[in-house]
Amino acid sequence: MLTASIRWRLQLWVGFLLVCVLGGFIFTVYELQRIHQLNQIDEELGHWAAELSRALRGNSQPPPLERGPGGPPRDRESGGPPRDHGRGGPSRDRDSGGPPPDREPGGPGPDNGLFSPPRGQRDPRQFDEGRDRRFAPGERELSPKVIALFDAAGTGSFYLTVWSYDGTLLKCSTNAPADLRCPARPQSDIRLQARTRGINREAFHFTEMGDCVLAGCPLTAYTTAMHRFTGLLLAVGSVVLVLGLGGGWWLAGRAIRPIDQISATASRISAGNLSERINVTEADNELGRLAGGLNSTFAHLEAAFAQQKQFTADASHELRTPLAVLITEAQTTLARQRNAEEYRDTVEKCLATAQEMRRLVESLLELARFDAGQETMKHESFDLSQVARECVELVRPLAAERGVSIHCELPPVEYVGEREPLAHVVTNLLANAICYNKPDGEVQISTESLSGAIILTVSDSGIGIAPEHLPRVFDRFYRADPARSNAQGHAGLGLAISKAIVEAHGGRIDITSQLGVGTTFTVQLPAPAPAAACS
Repeated sequence: MLTASIRWRLQLWVGFLLVCVLGGFIFTVYELQRIHQLNQIDEELGHWAAELSRALRGNSQPPPLERGPGGPPRDRESGGPPRDHGRGGPSRDRDSGGPPPDREPGGPGPDNGLFSPPRGQRDPRQFDEGRDRRFAPGERELSPKVIALFDAAGTGSFYLTVWSYDGTLLKCSTNAPADLRCPARPQSDIRLQARTRGINREAFHFTEMGDCVLAGCPLTAYTTAMHRFTGLLLAVGSVVLVLGLGGGWWLAGRAIRPIDQISATASRISAGNLSERINVTEADNELGRLAGGLNSTFAHLEAAFAQQKQFTADASHELRTPLAVLITEAQTTLARQRNAEEYRDTVEKCLATAQEMRRLVESLLELARFDAGQETMKHESFDLSQVARECVELVRPLAAERGVSIHCELPPVEYVGEREPLAHVVTNLLANAICYNKPDGEVQISTESLSGAIILTVSDSGIGIAPEHLPRVFDRFYRADPARSNAQGHAGLGLAISKAIVEAHGGRIDITSQLGVGTTFTVQLPAPAPAAACS
């Protein structure tokens, strides 16, 4: 399944994040553009509404009056006595200069502008119907300047409409919608308001006298422009999405490639090719460090398998010789009738061969326990120099037989560990120093306590070891001189066991040698903690 692939999972996540980010970006840009376009349309609508309001305010001034011969001025239309026409307001007595009969002192003044708030507003319905109402139909014709604003040829796609305070239509443009109705008048609000009605955008306001001025336009061009803008956004978003998915696929493949290499290499190693290694091109990143760790593991695995094969071959070889001796002795004895002395001699040879096999098997089992981590060291306090003296006394007969003298420098050294395994290490090192020494040679053994470490040194004046053999002297079944080792009954496991014991105590064992001069083994053990030493 595709969802089981890490690459496809990464690709799906990248695609999901891209879609979310692009969707949010496109929505935000679309909303900003829509609001910007509507604000521009509202500004133009407000401009036309203000033009109409200014024209109407200009038309609300008193008409020209004519003076009769020898009489007061008369109205041009009615011929009656003149009246001072405020904007929709009552007349003022010109002779007395007093206030009009229907106006209270401190009442509302003239209309001071389109967007100024009403102060001391009086309900327009309180005016007498007989008074002069400039915008009422039939009372007064609108000026040519006002009528020109209702011409669709002059305003383009915009249309204008004026209603009186009682909702009577005063004038509207020829391109105004047929279903256009006067908006509901808000309470004491003369601010410009905008609304979307169907496919039209309209802006309107109510004057202080209660008249409603409305400017509108169809949103066809706006809708077409927004559709084009939406298509452009979707096209750009699709291109970005495709590029992002392509880049994500490439990056995911680049990130997964080392994992594919690791998987392929592991498959070849599991098939038996232990020499395979992962090609590490970028060792500093996480996968590079993982590949380096796996290569190290594979190297140890290969070494372990090689060691196991060598161990099996060497153990088979070591066990084959004593088994062959046992079989040969038994067949020779059974071939003819023998006396009691001959039978005894055969049994003694078989017993010696069996004991040699037992020592070999015990050494192999001991190494196997160390390899499996099953050999745990006890922690007891003892004098390491005393253990070394006991080991010296144990091998002194062997040294006397070969004419080798042993010199000791063993000051008291307290150590916390397991006594018997360390005694086995000292005995093995002394035995090797005696066996590979020259006639009348010398063996030196010493102990000392340094800061943080305890040092045990065993050196001889023997034949020495060639430099090419030094790196492998602690390998199992390895012999620098195989013929001499076999003759002396050495299986090549003593130094390997000694190294395992020292390392189990947290220490290390080193060797230095020079042909014809001698060999020195140095055992370095960690010094016990003060609390442990006191216990």
